[in-house]
Amino acid sequence: MNTRLILVSNDDGITAPGIEALSEALEELGEVHVVAPDRERSASSHSLTIDVPLRALRAGERRYAVRGTPTDCVLLAVENLLSRKPDIVVSGVNRGPNMGSDVTYSGTVAAAIEGTILGVPSIAVSLDHASHGEYEYGPAARVASTFAGLVLERGLPEGTLLNINVPNVPESELRTARPTRLGHQVYEDSIIEKTDPRGKSYYWIGGQSSSRSNESGTDFAAVAAGHVSVTPIQLDMTDFETLAHLSDWLLESTVGSRGTNGSGGATLSETGGDGEGPRA
Repeated sequence: MNTRLILVSNDDGITAPGIEALSEALEELGEVHVVAPDRERSASSHSLTIDVPLRALRAGERRYAVRGTPTDCVLLAVENLLSRKPDIVVSGVNRGPNMGSDVTYSGTVAAAIEGTILGVPSIAVSLDHASHGEYEYGPAARVASTFAGLVLERGLPEGTLLNINVPNVPESELRTARPTRLGHQVYEDSIIEKTDPRGKSYYWIGGQSSSRSNESGTDFAAVAAGHVSVTPIQLDMTDFETLAHLSDWLLESTVGSRGTNGSGGATLSETGGDGEGPRA
């Protein structure tokens, strides 16, 4: 039996302590190869670099630093740098959580998304913020290794990845893992305006989370209660409930009825949609 080939990436950069802890923890499962950005690429989402060439520099044995995004790293590794297709992609351990709508911005989750697109079982692992200001990556890395072992043994459904968030507490205080759904949060003051020495405005995207949905069953609620949150995420983002209603709506529009209240046709909000029409 061939030794399992494990591809590790992240969005905090190849020198980040989280990826070091993760790589070490995964060594017991197989041959670990690290292909990660050469610098921090947080919030790079699922983006590819197509305007400049990619460069991959050796950073040690089975380690490459790529001048690109996490998505670039996984694609380059699978298609070129590795001797064969990896058995699993593990992304992390991220400095800070990736829960709720943040998964759409996250480079950590994007690396797992790219692995999934390429047909490789993939997981993303993030560590919650530290109230005491310090991040202890060891427990989260060991959680990642446990779930990586389970995925290697049992596999994942096609088009599905696991998004894992770990409370930033001592390992003895970690509670059992919980299956969760994505929660919801709201950011305040997300655009910060400054003035340069020449009197011109410039902007930072930042802000703090003002509220989190701790509704039962969400990733936020699980982590707040000290549990490891495990959320299965599907690549297919189709809203099938609205799709059924949208078919009727488009049919009405085709035959001349605009589907407005004035014409007697039903709107999406009346038929179970979100009231904002189809999403772009």
